[in-house]
Amino acid sequence: MKIAHRLQIDPAKEVDRIITRMRQMLSRDLNRRGLTVAISGGVDSAVCAALAVRAAGHERVFGLLLPERDSSPESTIRGRLVVEQLKIPHELFDIAPALEALGCYRWRDDAIRTVFPAYTGEWKSKIVIAGGHSGRFNYFKLVVQSPEGTVLEEKLDRKAYLQIVAATNFKQRVRKTVEYFHGDRLHYAVVGTPNRLEYDQGFFVKNGDGSADLKPIAHLYKTQVYALARYLDVPEVIREAPPTTDTYSMVQGQDEFYFALPYERMDVALMARNLGSMPAELAEELGMTVEQVELIYRDIDAKRKTTAPLHWPALTIDAVSGPITRPQQTAA
Repeated sequence: MKIAHRLQIDPAKEVDRIITRMRQMLSRDLNRRGLTVAISGGVDSAVCAALAVRAAGHERVFGLLLPERDSSPESTIRGRLVVEQLKIPHELFDIAPALEALGCYRWRDDAIRTVFPAYTGEWKSKIVIAGGHSGRFNYFKLVVQSPEGTVLEEKLDRKAYLQIVAATNFKQRVRKTVEYFHGDRLHYAVVGTPNRLEYDQGFFVKNGDGSADLKPIAHLYKTQVYALARYLDVPEVIREAPPTTDTYSMVQGQDEFYFALPYERMDVALMARNLGSMPAELAEELGMTVEQVELIYRDIDAKRKTTAPLHWPALTIDAVSGPITRPQQTAA
């Protein structure tokens, strides 16, 4: 059986399984009345919102649309489609003023100007990854576009890269603050929306989009999330939109920022790694060389190692005993 075939699931059974567990989490584990979901306009958050409605009911799901200065207008349009289709209470809250006050844009732009001194707020920018899938260490390039449309790129040094990322991480952390405000206000649990690719490979911000009370699709590969989206009747425009970060002002695909391959192929590669498939087997399926697959495997392992602390709780000097328990979970 081809590895890609193993990604196929029965959407109806999987949805029933997920919503049953979500109801248990709400009533037994978390003791919350409903669910809060930030809806980005992407397929992951749309699926999570639809699952939340099936688990808790329309009246007990609160949706949040949280755009900022660099968000694509299309993201808000698609987010509105979701809340209107699901008929859930919701709020649109522009987080740009909060980000401005925190210095998000200023810190980012100051770092960009160390590479491109002419850069102003009228320019656009993004970061892209390179190196890892070709056998070298991962490194990042800064790409900027002038108001006249000229595109320039340069390799980023460590200091500038870290400052840009730290500044843009404000976005995910401010959004999560808003989500938890409404969660606390309504006595609702906060839903996290990462799929398995993102969760496994550390593609999230600690105490930002990595924070949640429950993560209903973290066990599902992106391909499987799309299968649920079709079953749940997520609007077609969302199902057809390519995955983006929607973090930088220039359009940026997730594969150019973080993953070594587009999600359809990355799903197969990650599953192959999880199944212990030999590189030759995956190479034949993806039409790659064995050497290329070995590099993909190496990149998967490297991301797991370097991002592992993102999953950890705070470390303590000594083990702290007491009535701290965690609900039992089965391995995905």
